Formats: sequence, C-alpha cells, structure tokens
Amino acid sequence: MMKQIKSKRRVEDHGEVFTSDREVNAMLDLVKQETERVDSRFLEPACGDGNFVAEILKRKLEAAKKRATPPKKKRPVPSEFEKQSVIAVASIYGVDLMLDNVLSCRERLYDIWNKEYNAICKKEVNEDCQKAIKFILRKNIVCGNALSLKKVDEHGNDTDEAIVFSEWSFVMGTKMQRKDYRFDRLLADDYTPTSGTKTIIENETPQQNLISVQEDKTSDEGEFVTSYVADYRRIHENGNQSL
Repeated sequence: MMKQIKSKRRVEDHGEVFTSDREVNAMLDLVKQETERVDSRFLEPACGDGNFVAEILKRKLEAAKKRATPPKKKRPVPSEFEKQSVIAVASIYGVDLMLDNVLSCRERLYDIWNKEYNAICKKEVNEDCQKAIKFILRKNIVCGNALSLKKVDEHGNDTDEAIVFSEWSFVMGTKMQRKDYRFDRLLADDYTPTSGTKTIIENETPQQNLISVQEDKTSDEGEFVTSYVADYRRIHENGNQSL
C-alpha cells in the first residue's frame, strides 16, 4: 500500500499528504477524455513525487501509441511514436515546495516515458531524444510555491524569482518551439501583452549550426522575452540547464 505521508514533520510544516492511486484515478476519470489527449495540458500545483502527473502520462502515452499506429496496422511507427510521446511529456507541468519531491517526480516521469520508448522504438532509440525529455522535465516540473508563484530555496522558502514555465509545440516538421512564460503574469488579471518579443531559431547546415533571431507577434497568453526553435531532439541544447 502506498504511503501517503513521508513524515509527521513534513505534514506539520508543509501540509504534505500524498493522494492514493484509487483517488487519483477516480479524479482523473472525471476528465477522462482530456487525460487521453496527447496534447492536452495539465498543471499539478502541488505535485509531490508525481502521483497525478504519472498517471496522466501513462494515459497520454497510450494515446500516443494509437496516434502513431497507421490504419490496419497493429504496431506504432517508432518515429511517429517518438514525436507523439515528446508532445505527451511536454504537456505536463508540476510545482512542489520540496526539492526531493521535484527530483523524484522528474525521475518517475522519465522512467515511465523511457520504458515505453524503449519497448516501441527498440533499435531506433535515440540518445538525444532521451536528453531532450530530461530537459523538458527540468523545465516543466519545478521547485516553487504555487500560492506565491515564486521559486523557493532548498528550505522551501520563497525567493524573489518568479516561476517560469515553458510552452512546447511543433512548428514545422521536426522543429519544436519553446516559449518561456512567467507564471504570475499568466495569471494576472491586469496583464497587457507586449510586442516585439524575439524567437531564436537554430538552423542546421552541413558545416555549422547557426542561431538567428526573428520578431514574434504580440501574445495574449503571458509575458516572455525569447523563445527557441530547434529540432526536437536537440531542444536541450538551448536555454538554462539549471535545476
């Protein structure tokens, strides 16, 4: 039986109680269709070590298999499953006060994804794709306070730094775009979008990799400064690599 608390002290200090598998599935079944959409976005504001987001990912990966399987075929096309599974992972977000929970959640989600990835892609497993998934999880599962919308230090105390989330989307072929948004600005009632934001695009040539910059249109979804576009298997080569 799954433990619902790690310690009495953590319950007293942080109100930390984990949701049981039965309750997780019952609650997710209330939005069953959304949990089975590969690209439907979910945010768990107190994700713990990932009980909700882990089950969501499992359901999404089942949907990814179906989308990657051609009509009248029994098995997914590995290359298409790879792309669909990246979308599945990239659409899941989590916040938690405790760093150990965040690290466990990232590892748990990666292990779930990697098990399916290896089972379906077999000899076509790509190391760069695995690195990209780890990077996406570092950006999507963050250590912070979902009430104050601030990042926290190693003791779970608020810092002055705002939580930032990345939005991921395929824009053309194998190119994936990442846009970083401040969480507090996404939720602000008085937010006025800014124009003239920039997109960094990585262009591949046989001799070199070039970075170019282009203007983005005004967005009404939140505030961001730059966004990155690169092959989805190399998305981890752009941006902040920190925890």
